[in-house]
Amino acid sequence: MTYAKPLPVVDVETRPFWDACREGKLKIQRCANCGHKRFPPTFYCPKCNSPEHEWIESSGHGRVFSWIVVRHPVPREVYAADVPYVVALIELDEGVRIASNIVGIEPEKVTANMPVRVIFKPVTPEITLPIFEPA
Repeated sequence: MTYAKPLPVVDVETRPFWDACREGKLKIQRCANCGHKRFPPTFYCPKCNSPEHEWIESSGHGRVFSWIVVRHPVPREVYAADVPYVVALIELDEGVRIASNIVGIEPEKVTANMPVRVIFKPVTPEITLPIFEPA
């Protein structure tokens, strides 16, 4: 499968996240020391600096925290067929925020605090993107 858009870099920190997405699961990290939930994944907890963590499955539900509607794609040749599209910051029910796209709704109808749920879009054999739709 050919995918012309930029792809995320899969490394030792993010591999569990991308592996879970490929399985249709949205996972976030939780500090095994203090319980702080975090995204994006990091080696150390930003609250207590512990390197101990676990991966927990998110409900995949959240609300739109902030968003923009992209109407002028850059680079044009890669994104022209997609405009207009929504890039949003989603606050998951678990309290962490994740940047993604919102699909399945006209961009002008996206609102603050709108409930959304994750769906998964396979784009390469290794990468499945988590995107969101109205819940």
